Amino acid sequence: MILPAFHHATAFAFGVLGNIVSFLVYLSPIPTFYRICRKKSTEGFDSLPYLVALFSSMLWLYYAMLKGNAMLLITINSFGCVIEMVYIILYITYATRYSRKLTIRYFIAMNLGAFSFFILMTRYAAPPHLQVAVFGWICVAVSVCVFASPLSVVAQVIRTKSVEFMPFYLSLFLTLGAVMWFGFGFFSQDKHVYIPNIIGFLLGISQMVLHVIYRRQPAGKVIAVEKLPESHPFPEIIIAGSTAPAGETQVYQLADISKAPPPADGREQDGTNGATDQLPVKRGDDAV
Repeated sequence: MILPAFHHATAFAFGVLGNIVSFLVYLSPIPTFYRICRKKSTEGFDSLPYLVALFSSMLWLYYAMLKGNAMLLITINSFGCVIEMVYIILYITYATRYSRKLTIRYFIAMNLGAFSFFILMTRYAAPPHLQVAVFGWICVAVSVCVFASPLSVVAQVIRTKSVEFMPFYLSLFLTLGAVMWFGFGFFSQDKHVYIPNIIGFLLGISQMVLHVIYRRQPAGKVIAVEKLPESHPFPEIIIAGSTAPAGETQVYQLADISKAPPPADGREQDGTNGATDQLPVKRGDDAV
């Protein structure tokens, strides 16, 4: 009797701490979205981590309701659904036309389509006594994707040697949250909770190591582009990755755009709307 009571009390303590840390994780993008709202631009930020986080919260909320007696999972994931929806709405508001359409498509496909599919599959394809287990393993797979979603940003950090687009506190709280939810799952004997948090802990540690390595590196110079109107036949042409001296600005007439040096990495990046007939490009050592 003493051991089960100890496990229950310890699981409850880890669950409460997990709620607190996860609450801070959900709030950690606030400085990012304050910057987005202030500049009225999503800049180099991606909407996919917020869409995946919303998807994960929706799945874990349904899992907790399906399992029963999981109030600590219900509370934090209910809050997660609300705050992630706020982030996504703000992102769509200030994103470029292309990013806005892409975000909406992902939302419809993943947060509406895939979520409905998993619920229907579990409800009608799995036997009643296996429904919790089946949906639990779906949650495990998606949680791993949540922890892995910043890997695209990790690649950008390594390429640019700048941690500007990988907030330190988000990585820190994700790591702490993984520890707390591992403890909750372990002591409550719920493998669907503790297994993905082992992976989350390892990925969180790797992100923090990158912060230690690159935190003192100067941020790469961002290309400054005077924007073109949508009615222009080439509204989204930007030349990036020049080998010209840092700080030099070169202006190309659109008629002569083919004479401009090609991008160093062979890619074009999207611009946004504005009004000019020239394309001034800020030349720097690095291009985002």
